[in-house]
Amino acid sequence: MAGSLQDQLLNAGLSDAKTAKKLDKEKRKKKRTAHKSRTEVVDEVKLAAQQAREQKVARDRELNQALNDEAQRKAIEAQIVQLITKNKLDRRGGEIGFNFTAEQKIKKLYVSALQQKLLAAGKVAIAQIADSFELIPAEVANKIAERDAKRVIFCVQDTGEELAGEESDWYKEYEIPDDLMW
Repeated sequence: MAGSLQDQLLNAGLSDAKTAKKLDKEKRKKKRTAHKSRTEVVDEVKLAAQQAREQKVARDRELNQALNDEAQRKAIEAQIVQLITKNKLDRRGGEIGFNFTAEQKIKKLYVSALQQKLLAAGKVAIAQIADSFELIPAEVANKIAERDAKRVIFCVQDTGEELAGEESDWYKEYEIPDDLMW
């Protein structure tokens, strides 16, 4: 039997050599373009896979950063709780109500006379732990304020001589009673 269909058509006289060459050339051309399109598809798949990997790495980075931020926030919270619990002052026997504002509400703590004077002088501050309030030394309050200023509820800041000078000037004629509380 003869070779290919093309050879058979040439032998039968149904086709000529020129059209056979032309068809052969087109056939090779189609093979080359089909091979190129396959490589383009493969390249597109590789590119899509690379982009997916990059997106996954970016998402993982963001997730790790969020987890690290959360862990740091919890560590700071634990430090604040430890500072307050270790340094809180004993308020037992407090008979004087000391008023202060927390979250736009007026709150009251019962303190001793000495604690009231220390609060007014700025030597003692009030800090919040969970839903309760504790008296702590001003130095500890400053350490807590460095970590989270919202936790220190009441702390009188020492403004220096300016305030004392101003008070002595315009309050000079007025006498302030010792038992005055707001």
